[in-house]
Order: sequence, then structure tokens, then C-alpha cells
Amino acid sequence: MSISSADIDSITSAALSAIEAAADLEALKEVRIAHVGDRSPIARANQSLGSMEVSERAQFGKVIGQAKSSINSAFESRQRVLEAERDARVLVEERVDVSIAAKRSLPGGLHPLTILTNEICDLFLGLGYRVAEGPELEAEWLNFDALNIPADHPARTMQDTFFIEPLDSHLVLRTHTSPVQMRTMLEQEPPIYVICPGRTYRADELDATHTPVFSQVEGLVIDKGITMADLKGTLDYFARAMFGPDVKTRLRPSFFPFTEPSAEVDFYFNGRWVEWGGCGMVNPKVLRAAGIDPDEYSGFAFGMGLERTLMVRHGITDMHDIVEGDIRFTQNFGSGLR
Repeated sequence: MSISSADIDSITSAALSAIEAAADLEALKEVRIAHVGDRSPIARANQSLGSMEVSERAQFGKVIGQAKSSINSAFESRQRVLEAERDARVLVEERVDVSIAAKRSLPGGLHPLTILTNEICDLFLGLGYRVAEGPELEAEWLNFDALNIPADHPARTMQDTFFIEPLDSHLVLRTHTSPVQMRTMLEQEPPIYVICPGRTYRADELDATHTPVFSQVEGLVIDKGITMADLKGTLDYFARAMFGPDVKTRLRPSFFPFTEPSAEVDFYFNGRWVEWGGCGMVNPKVLRAAGIDPDEYSGFAFGMGLERTLMVRHGITDMHDIVEGDIRFTQNFGSGLR
């Protein structure tokens, strides 16, 4: 390849014009590839020096070197100008007005049932109880047999209980949180003081006062010398914490397979007696099933529906409000939503 000084001047002139015409950094990048890079005309001219006569090489080498220096200098100068323009533009386009009020987003919050559950757990933790939890998919033996609920008991029918197929798996969606009490007695030596909150399942239709998925909280105490007087005192303390210091409670005789004697606990609130839950002394058969000697230990248990507690406490008349997740409902409970 033969090259002349005029060729070098033409290459240089074309490169300088292209550099000056670059309107932004992206365009300048393309110019660099075409006129400054390893495959540019000036680079190929430099490579042609090897094929020249020795007498011409020094002369043209000096010319090419000056041309490359001029092109590189123009490129760097144009790059600094375009970078300064870009930075100035970014300062304007991406300016943040710190005096503008920030967009307010709704923070998350706890559901009223969760708030109530936490309140009850804190109450009993202060009494020295422990919070115990268990699986919602439960063994039929723990949900029924160990609690002295016989095979022909109505609660075990398909109308009340969600049985899991295949039926010979003997698994159910727990119908109460009492299996947690049995698990605790099987795993822990007395004395036992636990509070057991959790979801439970029964084959009910959703209406104003019923739901197939509902929450319970149960308490269990196993120790030496425990009597019905201890149960009554605990329920009085619990009721006053939930409904106010002037609330009164009463026990009505009842029957539950897992307690003997058994009672329904009511409380007097807003001029009427309200049924709250069931309670009683732990049946000796249940203690024996858990490997606890009923001649040495006695205990009491109680269980209340959290939805019932929430509805009475706050004057809620329709279960749909609790379960449907309407934010306008939860905002009334100080759940952190604004």
C-alpha cells in the first residue's frame, strides 16, 4: 500500500470533522471506532510503514505520528466537552426538590384477631404460662381418642370434621386446639402452664355468626393440688383483662369428654350474659392417656373462640367483617394502617 502526505492530510481532516460533528457521547463512540481505533484509516496508514523504503519510513512515520496526535487530542477535547454537557443536563433533568412532600404509602398492619391473640398471649406470659402451638393437620388420635372423645361421638362425623383422604391415613384438620394440650402433656413433665392459640376447622357454612375456619385460645394447667377455684380465679382474671374490671363471670354445669367436672363459662357484659367458652378439670382418663398420674396431679383447661371474644368486645355483628379482609374494617383497630 503506497501512501502520500496528501492521503494523511485527508485522513486527518475527515477524522477531525467527524469528531467535531459528534453531538453526544454515543455518537463520539462511533467516531472513535471509525477514525481512532485499531481499524481506522490512520491506524492502517501506520501499519503501511513496514512496507516502505527505509529512506521514506522516517519521513512518513513523523507525519503519521503528528496526525495521530492531532486526532487523539481532538477526540479527548471533544469528549471532555460532551461529558461536561451531559453532567450539566443530568443535574437539571434528575434534580430532586426536597421541599416537595413525599408520597405517603400505607404501612402494613396486623389483623384484629392477631392483635387479640398477641394480647392474650402477653397476658398469660405475665402469669408464667408458656405459649404452645401445634400443627393444623392433626392425627385423629390426638384430636379425638386421646381426649376421651369416643368413636361414636357426633363431633367425629363428616358433618363436623374435615377428614383427609385417604381416610385410612387417620388425619383431620383439627377441630379444636386441644390436641396442642395433649402434645404438651406427652412431651413435658408437670407442672404445666400453657396457653394455646391457633386456627381450627369445622364443616360450618360462613354466615353472620359462623365460619368454617375460626380461631381458638385454650389454656391448660397441670400441677399438684389444682382445683376448680384456681380455674374460676383464672377465668375471672382473663375476663376482666378482655372486657373491663367490672365484668362478672359464672360457671354453668355442662359436659365435655376431656374434662370432669365440666362447665360453660359466661360473662355479664353490657346488661346481658354472654356465653364465652367451655372449661373444667382435666379428665383423669386424659391424664392417663398422656402418661400423667391423676392421683398425684390434677389440672384445669379452658377454651374460648377468638372471633366471639372480638365480636362481643367491639360490637361486631357480622362474621363476614372479620374474615373478608376489608381494610376499612381493620383500620378501626389501631392496626398500624393510616
